[in-house]
Amino acid sequence: MNNILARAPILVPLLFVAACNTTAGGPVSTGSVSSVAEKAFQKGTASWYGPGFHGRRTASGEKFNSLAMTAAHRSLPFGTKVRVVNEKNGRSVVVRVNDRGPFARHRIIDLAKGPAQELGLTSSGTAYVSLHRLD
Repeated sequence: MNNILARAPILVPLLFVAACNTTAGGPVSTGSVSSVAEKAFQKGTASWYGPGFHGRRTASGEKFNSLAMTAAHRSLPFGTKVRVVNEKNGRSVVVRVNDRGPFARHRIIDLAKGPAQELGLTSSGTAYVSLHRLD
């Protein structure tokens, strides 16, 4: 018994660290992306558009704001909210579909400049992303 009590100062912190590292009991935050089991419905290349279209009407009829958290998708209904996750850096952003596009081949979504900056893809122009429908 004395042997166990003598080791208590070492064992207690180790048990505490082990307990803190378990994932049982719910989602664990991993920075900007939650580990909640959102299933991606689409993966592919995202691009962004902005300055030349700022102020013009989108396909939904609203004025395009290049800094707004909006996006263009070929088939999702207007108003649909989508979590876009940059698969390279793990950053994510929620956007609302308010336009049609992209019209470039092999692209699945066009983001306004605001969400593109949040995801870190403005300098490269494109990024491999996953789309997660929220509603």
